[in-house]
Parts: sequence; structure tokens; C-alpha cells
Amino acid sequence: METRKVLSSLCYFSIFFAGFIFPLIVYFATGDEVTKRHAKKSLLSHLIPLIPTPLIVFAVYFDFANMPDSVPAFTIISIVVLILIWIIVVIWNIIKGVKVLVSE
Repeated sequence: METRKVLSSLCYFSIFFAGFIFPLIVYFATGDEVTKRHAKKSLLSHLIPLIPTPLIVFAVYFDFANMPDSVPAFTIISIVVLILIWIIVVIWNIIKGVKVLVSE
């Protein structure tokens, strides 16, 4: 098995064990353009779930500070959206990691 394939697929699979740190290290450490491209793609996909995090913080603050006796609908919707985003990102990374490992 080629080192390029293993490193590229590990960049995608690192969502389970190293988050965005492993693709970042691979991106700066490797000289291979294909591995660098996969590291950049996986790094961006690892950062996607961090984008709605301020929305969750705002939702929790807004719901509980302004309406303490009502159902926190905005918070619940935000958490559900974040969970769906995480599931989609994890599945996408698994698919891309296996695709890189098997083909290419």
C-alpha cells in the first residue's frame, strides 16, 4: 500500500481521533501535491461543524435569558441542525477516506 494513499485516507479518518490537527500537520509536512490536496479537503470538512457553534451559544443564551418559562425552540432546532451536520460530515469523511484508500 502506498504511503500517499494511507496518509490521504488517514486525513479523512482523523475526524475520529485527531480532529483537524492531523490534516494540518500532513498538509505542512508533506511535499506530495495529491496528499496535500486531500489534507486540505479533509481539514475544511473537519472545520465545517465548527461554523454553527456560535449559533448554538447564541441560541442557548437567547432562549434561556429572554424566555425562561417557555420551550427553548431555537436551542432545540440549533442542536438538531448541528447533529445533522456532524452526521453528514462524518459519513462524508468515511466515504472519502475509503474511496482514497481503495482507488486512486
